[in-house]
Amino acid sequence: MALIYLVALLAVVIWGASPVATKIAVFDLPPLAVAVLRTVIGGLAALLLALSLRLPLPDSVHKRWLLLLSASCGFIGFPVLFSIGVQRTSANHASIIIAALPIFTAAIAYAWDRRWPKRLWWLGVMIAMLGEYILIAGVQPTDDQGASLAGDLFVLTGNCFASLGYVAGARLQQAGYPSTGTTFWGAGLTAIVLLPTVPFVMGDTTVAQVSLNAWLGVIYLAFVVTIIGYVMWYWALGKGGIARLGLMQFLQPVSGVILAGVLLGETVGFSLLIAAGMVLFGVWTALRAQD
Repeated sequence: MALIYLVALLAVVIWGASPVATKIAVFDLPPLAVAVLRTVIGGLAALLLALSLRLPLPDSVHKRWLLLLSASCGFIGFPVLFSIGVQRTSANHASIIIAALPIFTAAIAYAWDRRWPKRLWWLGVMIAMLGEYILIAGVQPTDDQGASLAGDLFVLTGNCFASLGYVAGARLQQAGYPSTGTTFWGAGLTAIVLLPTVPFVMGDTTVAQVSLNAWLGVIYLAFVVTIIGYVMWYWALGKGGIARLGLMQFLQPVSGVILAGVLLGETVGFSLLIAAGMVLFGVWTALRAQD
């Protein structure tokens, strides 16, 4: 069990840097381009891996639907909403908002299994969501960190897609389908679908206009987040349980906030600290309800 938690933790740390990588990328690239490029670049590499490893596609209609749901939510819906949101808000805000992902993941898992959570879980959810409300409602039109209400809401909506994708991918793992297949085929197939859209999402932006840092941000999102992070996460969720390990994501904003300060110069204000504390405490409370 210790190995399962360690793998899940590494995936969470990898994903914690995604708001900063996305923020750096959208400085020079349209947000839709960042969302599409991260999936296309990472997905084409994943497709080659799936073919070279001779990974089979799911062998039943039910599993194929799970793969479709996982791929469309995780590699299309979430990246699009997240990239648009991060362009319109600060990396710190995005990091704190996605810290609530465990709540969304556990809620969808409970609903999927038609189970009712304990009252302590509901208390944790209320605390975490109150923290999110304080964070989002406290945004001012002239926020010097670049945060906005619209951006925060885009990121928050993206949580729903990411969590649904996580649950579907974990169900595939539990049904006996490998996490590598879920990640490589899911990313690969969505890359094929999105590849023709690249010229349109790039708009008037040319390759020469994009800085090295922006490309490094896209590459990090494409390979480290999309491939390595997803393989580890789906494997851990399938082995350790969706509702339980899903709550480990409350650690995700730690690396994000640190990197936002070091690389972007974003500062942590009092209201953000209060909101972050409430979100993390709320998720921790919900985690205890599942022990």
